[in-house]
Amino acid sequence: MQIKDIVKKVKQIEIRTKKKTEAALMGQYHSAFKGQGMTFSEVRPYQFGDEIRRIDWNKTARFREPFVKVMEEERELTMMLIVDISASMDYGTKTQLKREYVAEIAASLGFSAAGNNDKVGLILFADKVYKVIPPQKGRKHILSIISTILTADYVAGISKVDKALEYMMGIFKKKSLVFLFSDFEDPYDSKMLRVASKKHQLLGLRIYDEKDNEIPNVGYALFHDAETGREIWANTSSARWRYTFAEAQKQKLRALEEDFAVSSAGFLNISADADYSRLLYNYFQSK
Repeated sequence: MQIKDIVKKVKQIEIRTKKKTEAALMGQYHSAFKGQGMTFSEVRPYQFGDEIRRIDWNKTARFREPFVKVMEEERELTMMLIVDISASMDYGTKTQLKREYVAEIAASLGFSAAGNNDKVGLILFADKVYKVIPPQKGRKHILSIISTILTADYVAGISKVDKALEYMMGIFKKKSLVFLFSDFEDPYDSKMLRVASKKHQLLGLRIYDEKDNEIPNVGYALFHDAETGREIWANTSSARWRYTFAEAQKQKLRALEEDFAVSSAGFLNISADADYSRLLYNYFQSK
């Protein structure tokens, strides 16, 4: 894309997401964010019913009567967007590419965060982490994130979700709300999902095109794996072949959903032409 085309696309996404952001998402993720960090507020005399673990033993010893620490939830949150830029995400057969759809969802979430004065950061990954934008506040920062997702060089390499999560946890220590965007076409270490979900609140978003799940009857066709370079001829006119392919994709999705459920992480399976704002709203409302 040329610069003028990028600017135009980013502006279109901003306009398109503005209404959805205000109507459906603004503040919803705050109510869904469990176990925010706690900050010290004050010390006061112990009252019946206070938790023993809140006692300030130093002040209690000094004044010879029990005092407790009063803590309050941090209202400022950090949102991390982890986006798969492997070649299979640079694909689409309907209204837009997966990467464009991800950019729109990221924009909607990002502008929601900006409206709540929260910070947003970005990690782009494929076979490794390629780019990191540290969490910051503000509309201009969100526009920069959208542009980065749209203009990234999508990588012909296997996507390693677990490596991206490991990198994120090594750098960002504060508990964050993490959105993981991928089509999850490649294998990953499910243990890392469990580790990440314990440290952060994690939501996986599988972004898929309808052709990812089912192949139409187009006769003999040459299929090219954009990530591995492997090519294979297949007779798509064979009902058995199409059925086997579709069942394998369903099985892969079931295993993916189970991995996220076992990890106590959220998961959404979203078609690249679906109303993502409604799906996200329902998800946040259910928390």
